[in-house]
Amino acid sequence: MESKVQEHAKFLHGRPEVRVTRMTSMNNTSDRADRADTLHPLTSNGYELEANRLGPLTPVAPEELDDRETVLARFEQDGYLYLPGFLDRKSVLDFRRHYFSALASSGLTRQGSDPGEGIAADPECVDRGRLRTTLFNEVVPGAEYEALCRHPRLVAFFRWLLGEEDLHLHRRKIIRHVAPDEAGIGTATQAHYDLVYLREGTDRVVSAWIPLGDIPVGRGPLIYLEGSHHVTLRQEAEGTLKRPAASLTADLPALANAYDSRWLVTDFTAGDVMIHNAHIVHASLDNHDPGGVFRLSTDIRYQPAAQPVDRRWQNHWHDQDGL
Repeated sequence: MESKVQEHAKFLHGRPEVRVTRMTSMNNTSDRADRADTLHPLTSNGYELEANRLGPLTPVAPEELDDRETVLARFEQDGYLYLPGFLDRKSVLDFRRHYFSALASSGLTRQGSDPGEGIAADPECVDRGRLRTTLFNEVVPGAEYEALCRHPRLVAFFRWLLGEEDLHLHRRKIIRHVAPDEAGIGTATQAHYDLVYLREGTDRVVSAWIPLGDIPVGRGPLIYLEGSHHVTLRQEAEGTLKRPAASLTADLPALANAYDSRWLVTDFTAGDVMIHNAHIVHASLDNHDPGGVFRLSTDIRYQPAAQPVDRRWQNHWHDQDGL
């Protein structure tokens, strides 16, 4: 008789085919070195990334998802799994429309524009009080957001990856919109690894970052510091890196030089999913979209239900929750 995990593995085979051509960009192995040069310049919190410190995220090929051991070995080696086209594009775009439609009364999006496009209005026109009330009282705890985070294909994948039938989804699920050319340290996500914010639970917690719409490199996607999880894992084990719940730095070029590593980037489209462990260092780029389009994304965390759970992550996310 097949185990539940095996059943979920079969369910995964119903996924849409992974796209491997997109902007020729970062997914054609023969073009990767050249592509890294053409991405320059990119910025994060105003710091310009160095072209020689950029590289491509490597996607998981569809056939690899037939072999759990191969995927686990890749996850251990790379610290991330890049899954292009894993979720159906329509369901992701439907949620994007729901999000910006719900917040339209605050003046967040340009008057007369299609809410699904997520085109930013003049910041001075936004009713910040109404925006916060709607976001944290309606959207974040809403059924639509919960359904997205518990998408059957996503749950099945985590059961298959973790080898556990009983999973726990952290209630603190973060969703962010970033307008083009927002400025100031902290606008883009600063460099960090998740364990510094999850000290009171298991380190077997695994994150999913989901772009809620197309996020090419110019719109400010998440980026990963290549191989950084091997350093943080070792330092955590040695007890030399017991950091407080805070980012490492906003200066991504300096961090890449300190690690002698590269920031891995790609163009994301709606339906892509990034999976990463609790130790890999990651951050985001600035949004410089020329059309005024918001970057919208969410990050959520699953873990085996039997493992210790960080109690601080069991309330709905709020930007004043202290984490």
